[in-house]
Amino acid sequence: MTDILMPKATAVWLVDNTSLTFDQIADFCGLHPLEVKGIADGEVARDIRGADPIANGQLSREELDAAQTNAKYRMKAQKSRHAELLKPVKKAPRYTPVSRRQDRPDAIAWFIRNHPEVADSQIARLLGTTKATIDQVRNRAHWNAANIKPVDPVTLGLATQMELDAVVKKAAEKKAKDDARRGVVEPDGPTLEPASATGAVAPAPVAPEPVEADEPDYDDEDGDED
Repeated sequence: MTDILMPKATAVWLVDNTSLTFDQIADFCGLHPLEVKGIADGEVARDIRGADPIANGQLSREELDAAQTNAKYRMKAQKSRHAELLKPVKKAPRYTPVSRRQDRPDAIAWFIRNHPEVADSQIARLLGTTKATIDQVRNRAHWNAANIKPVDPVTLGLATQMELDAVVKKAAEKKAKDDARRGVVEPDGPTLEPASATGAVAPAPVAPEPVEADEPDYDDEDGDED
């Protein structure tokens, strides 16, 4: 059954203007029969104004007449013209001017280097590119790989700062949730690793300075050395 707009308002109208049973109205509006009974008793949707499903194109007069003559008949909703107008329009792919298209690999490289947490689908949507191109840049299989340099998409004019910030923020929040789910804890700051882990060479030990010997004492009375 097609979902109808304003189900409770429609139920209010049907209760007030037809002889349909509670079950018929509940089935058509997607409500529980007890809700419809509450509407009829004035306990539910008291302040809701009824909406005529025939006037807004969700129900035909023939369907309503058939249901009123047969309590077992279940009405079938029509596609509302209002629902079609309110239906969200799918966004068209981002258009990138021809003069800017050669810059997209540079922006992709910037994301790969600086924000690996951003998903390929997000990069593709923001830059108007494809996942295949992103993979080529990442694997250095792009035809122009030797000349690709990471440059942020705002500088290249491929996105606004607000769009970039929103994408990075969303990716960071998702990564934080995934890390929390896996029990991964980020360190508070940079940590020092032992030399054995970093490959650093320990400094050579410094030899101690030589100790000078005491000078002989010539202060005896006979002037001889002891």
